[in-house]
Amino acid sequence: MSSDADMLADRRNLRRKLTLWRLLAVVGVVAAAVVAGMAWTGRTPGSIAQAHIARVTISGFISGDRRTLELIKSLENSSAAAVLVKIDSPGGTVSGSEALYDALRLLAAKKPMVAVVDGLAASGGYIAAMGSDRIVARQTSLVGSIGVLFQIPNVGQLLNTVGVKVEEVKSSPLKAAPNGFEPTSPEARAALQRVVDDNYDWFKRLVRERRKLAEPDVATVSDGRVHTGRQGLALKLVDEIGGEPEAIAWLEREKGVAKDLRVRDWRRRSESSSYGLWSLSEALARGAGLETVAAIIARAADQPLGLRLDAPLALWQPAVEK
Repeated sequence: MSSDADMLADRRNLRRKLTLWRLLAVVGVVAAAVVAGMAWTGRTPGSIAQAHIARVTISGFISGDRRTLELIKSLENSSAAAVLVKIDSPGGTVSGSEALYDALRLLAAKKPMVAVVDGLAASGGYIAAMGSDRIVARQTSLVGSIGVLFQIPNVGQLLNTVGVKVEEVKSSPLKAAPNGFEPTSPEARAALQRVVDDNYDWFKRLVRERRKLAEPDVATVSDGRVHTGRQGLALKLVDEIGGEPEAIAWLEREKGVAKDLRVRDWRRRSESSSYGLWSLSEALARGAGLETVAAIIARAADQPLGLRLDAPLALWQPAVEK
C-alpha cells in the first residue's frame, strides 16, 4: 500500500512539473515572437534608445492615412540621428500626398532627411520625395508624373442596357456632378477642370520651390510624363544617382551624421495594437528565413482597404494597350 501511494504521489509531482514546463514553453514562444516582431519593426527598447538612422518606407497608394502620419510624428522626438525615406509609390490622392509632404517637412526641420527612390516615385510619390532634403534615385527608377487626374466611371449606358434608371433630386445642377450615371454636362466638366487646374498649379509651385527650377524648366517636367533616374538628374528632379549607401554617405558628409550608424526600420502600428498580426507574421517569416514570404506580407499590410476615387488624384497610371 505504501509503495502504491508513493507511486501515485510521484506521478502527481511529475504531472505538475510537466504542466509547469509546458506553460513556460508556451510563454517563451510568445515572448520570442513578440521580441522578434519588435526587433524587425525597429522598436525594441535597446534599438530606439541608441542613435540610429530611421528608415521609413512609403509604398503603394498614398492616402495620408493616420497611422503613417503618426509614425512620422513619433520620429520627431526619437533618438534617430537622421531619417531615410524609402519610396516606391505611384502616388495617391492629392490631399493625402499633401498631408504626407507636410508631415515629412515638419520632421525634416528636426532631423536630416534623404529620400531614396526604390523603383517609383510618381505623382504623389514624387510629392513625398520632395518632402526630404535630398532625392537619390537609381538610374532606372521612375520619377515625375507631375500632374493631377480626376476620373469618374460612367455606367449610364450599362444601366440603360439592363433597364435601370437613376432618379435624383438635388439643390443645384452642379451638386454631386459628375455622378457616373449620366453624361457629364459642360458646366460640370468646366467646374471639375477648375479644381484640377488649381491642384495642378499647387503641384507645379511645389516643384518650382523645392527643386529651385525656373518657370521654363517647370513647364518642361510638368507635362505628366515619367522620367528615368538618369533623365531626372539632368532635369534636376533628383540630386544624385544611387541607393541607400549614397544617401547615407551624403548624410554623413553633409549633415554631420555619425559614421556606421545602424539603419532601423520604423513601421506603422496596427489599429488594434503596437504589434499586429501583419507585423508578427512578417517577423516570424523572416526569422524562419522566408524572406520572399515576409516581403509579400509586408506589402499586403501596407495596402489600403479601398481606393478613394471621388477625389482628385496625383497618381501615375501607365497606359494599357487595347
